[in-house]
Amino acid sequence: MDPRDATVLVIEDNLNNFLLIARLLAYLGVQRCEWKASGWQVLEFAESLPEVDLILMDIMLPERDGYEALSLLRAEPRFSNTLIVAVTADSSQENLDRARRAGFDGFIGKPLDPDRFPEQIRRVLRGEPVWELS
Repeated sequence: MDPRDATVLVIEDNLNNFLLIARLLAYLGVQRCEWKASGWQVLEFAESLPEVDLILMDIMLPERDGYEALSLLRAEPRFSNTLIVAVTADSSQENLDRARRAGFDGFIGKPLDPDRFPEQIRRVLRGEPVWELS
């Protein structure tokens, strides 16, 4: 999928991280970027959007962590095949393995590398696996 046609939902509780992600997505040409600051009611929020092609989800979120939010989204037929990538500061091999087992479609460790992140997102949107600690 071309980034210019993608609708991306970013679930990130840190405003500065969200702003960096949003800037890098805009650089890629993404025109539709939505933001949710917690895992609370993430399914309801996602359902309110006409379209969601990619969800970039922090794992350490207030109220409901990324794993809980992922399982709620995956249980809903509309999001069962949506690309959902973990984007987290807990970039350990153990957490990467847990994310893979939980059903995430990829893993990008923080701090984000502004030189690599756009290409990582391009690869995800092309359906290529991205499992990188940092």
